[in-house]
Order: sequence, then structure tokens, then C-alpha cells
Amino acid sequence: RPIKSFVKLRSMSGQFPIRQAGYTADTRSAVGGPMRPALTSQQMAPHPYARLGGSRSRDRRGRVTTVRPTAPPAQPRLADRELPHTIRDLVPESQAYMDLLRLEQKLDATIMRKRLDIQEALKRPVKKKCTLRLFVTHQFFVTQSTLMSDEGVGTLESSWELKIEGRVLKDPTVQPGDASSPERKFSTFLKGLVIELDRDMYGPDSHLVEWRRTLQTQETVGFQVGRKGELPVKCKAFLTLDSQPARYRLDARLGRLLGIHTDTRPGVVNALWTYIKAHKLQDRNERDHINCDPPLQQIFTVARMKFSDIPQRLHGLLHPPDPIVINHLISNDAYDRPRVACYDIEIEVDDTVKQNMSSFLLSATSQQDIAGLEAKVQDTIQGINKLKIKREFFRGFARSPHAFIHRWLISQNKDLKTMKDVAGCSEEERHGDYYNMPWTQEAVYRYFYSKVQQKRGELEKALGIRST
Repeated sequence: RPIKSFVKLRSMSGQFPIRQAGYTADTRSAVGGPMRPALTSQQMAPHPYARLGGSRSRDRRGRVTTVRPTAPPAQPRLADRELPHTIRDLVPESQAYMDLLRLEQKLDATIMRKRLDIQEALKRPVKKKCTLRLFVTHQFFVTQSTLMSDEGVGTLESSWELKIEGRVLKDPTVQPGDASSPERKFSTFLKGLVIELDRDMYGPDSHLVEWRRTLQTQETVGFQVGRKGELPVKCKAFLTLDSQPARYRLDARLGRLLGIHTDTRPGVVNALWTYIKAHKLQDRNERDHINCDPPLQQIFTVARMKFSDIPQRLHGLLHPPDPIVINHLISNDAYDRPRVACYDIEIEVDDTVKQNMSSFLLSATSQQDIAGLEAKVQDTIQGINKLKIKREFFRGFARSPHAFIHRWLISQNKDLKTMKDVAGCSEEERHGDYYNMPWTQEAVYRYFYSKVQQKRGELEKALGIRST
């Protein structure tokens, strides 16, 4: 963001400066902390263990251990939050939970679609029209001059001051304490301001006063001009609005053709494309070309052009917009009493709904709450599944205790072998018929072949023979 700095004001003659009316914007210094020295090439080199995805450390015995970073917690899946069919059959009321789960799916899909719509809407400028009210105030003063007359008494001098201030009229639909619509200063709406006084009265060198926006502009609530004199003064104020995005005044012929006087560059291109489609000027064979009709030929001076050439050809047909002219008479009918004249100008400002949409997309509070509730639901479903397993366990034991214990011991025996990495069945291997099965001979062949290959590899390694 640009740092606010002082407003640069100047007079065309350099003799009569413009003073600012009211308070100016606060200036704050952007002072950061001490800068750290730049890294050397050795410090910037990648760590040799960086590719392992973790860090290495040594224990007390000097052995190197790798510490792997923990993986982020997995997102809960929809299947982890569904109730098993057996529970749904046992508890018919659980169907209401499943209905809520389906409704949540639809709601999530709708919210995601709305988020995408908001992201697309934020790419386009969202503007609303409002009224900028200008207050043009003038006042005459009578002061005693420092110059002494022949009688030794100071002479009286007359002078006047002109103030131009402005503010946006409040929208009646916005609450008074709404922080989403802060009040902007008057100079933020302007790109330039020129005050033209009576040339015959103040001469060609001091009848113009100008203010232009620069990179060092400090925002202000108004402008003030002062001069000496006691006669009424005719003046003109030329205000150039600062539109975002920038608006342009169309060439007279192009404006009459499109029915537009002032618009943004995208708006002009869109209106031109609408005219091309309405008159079917797009080439049927080469879709990226336009066959210009007589009005377009007079404007662009070509009979045929590409779509990509339109922005370049529009460059010479778009001009800066005309300034707003205010004619004002600085009258001297009443001294020491200000005279105020009001003028309303219709402008476009950023709609506050855009800020609300941005804050909605960036807000993470609701997402954290939803993630916490989903974790609680998942833990509850896991607890229900564990209770279901316990229920089936005890029901199987209650139906047939002897058969249940037998099956349970067989299952535990398999689990124990798996944990101890034990292959085969010790009870079957005790009998001789186990070794007369058809697969025994093939197993012996494979065993001896693997041993022969192992010994061959050891000999080749000892003799330094490369195996082919």
C-alpha cells in the first residue's frame, strides 16, 4: 500500500499559494526493524539431508537418527461419518442422522458453488452510484494594513477567501456506525482541480490556481484560496474526477455509433462487440476477423481488421473526460459572514458488498468451527462402531460359548504367528504325511536353487568376477 505523504499544492504564478481547509490526513512513519545481513552462497546452499524430508541428529552413542516431519491430519471422509447398516436396523431413529448427512452434502455443494461465484464477482468492479455534495464558501474580510497613512494611521485592506469542500451523502440503507463504509476525504475523489479567477482583475500570471494529484499527495477534506480585493469576482472551478477504473470520453463519431459518451475501456469494447454481433460483421470463415461496415470504415479507416487489433485502434479514439465546470460569483454583499453554495455531483464508488464478500472468503472462524464439529461427529461414530463390535462379540459368546471360544483361539493363534513372523503350522508339521504332498518336491528344488545362487554370488564377489 502506498504510504501517505504531504499534498503538493501550487499556484500557476507561484505568488498565491492554496491553503487546505480543515484537517489533513494523519501521517505515520513506516519504520521497520533492523535489517538482517544478506545470506552468503554457502548459507543459501541446500542442506544435504533436505531431500529426506526431515532433520538428522545424533544420540549419545554417535548414531545418526532421522526425524521425519509428522504428516498433517487427514480430512474426515464421508464414509467415516456414516452409520453402519446394522446400527440403522437396530435404531430406526438413526435415519434422521443420515438425512441430515445428505442435507449437509447438498449444503456444502451450494456453499462451494457460491464461493466460486463470489470469486468470479470479485474479479469484476462492483460499483454503486452516490451523490458527492460540494460546498463552495466565500467570505470577505476587512483587516488593518501594516502600511501607515500620512496621518500615521494604518489603512484598511479588503480580502476574500474561497473554500471548496465536499463529502458523500450517506446512504439511508447504511447504519450510522457501520465500519465497512468509512468516510473518504474530498481529495480522494479528484484527480485535479483548477480555479480560474477573473483575468482582467488579477492579470494573466495570477488568475489560475491548480492542484494535481501526485505520488506524494496527502489527502485533505477541502481547498482554500485567498486574494486581496473588495470587488465581486467571477470564478470557475474545473474538477477532474478520479475514476477507478479510468473512464474515457469517446470520439464523437464512435460515441454516436455506440450511443455512449463516457465509459471505461472494457465497457467500450463490450459495446463495440455488441454492435458487431447485432450487424453480423464477424467473418464466417475467419472468426477472428471483422468485416467493417461503412460507419466502422469511416472511424477505423480500414475495411477489415482482427479482434486483437481493436484495443490498439481504440487508443486514439478515447480521450480524457471533460472536467466538471462550476461557475461561482464571489459577491461582497456581506462582510464577515460566509456565503455557501451547494452543488451535487453523481459519482460511482466501490460497493461495500465487495468488502463483505472478501471478508466472507477470508474468514476462517466458521471453517474452524465446522472442522471442530466434524471431528466430534467422527469421534462419536468411531465410538458407536466400537460399541457395535463389542455387542457382536458378546452376542456371539452368548449364542454358543464353546464354538465361540474355539474360533476365538484359532484367530488369536493366527495373530500371534503374524506378530512373531512364524510361517507354517506346527501341528501339521509334526506328521510325516505333511512332507509327502505334491508341492514338497518343488519346494525342495526352489530351496536348493536359491542356496546355489547365493553361494555363486559370494564366490564371484570374492574372485572379483562380474556376473553377466
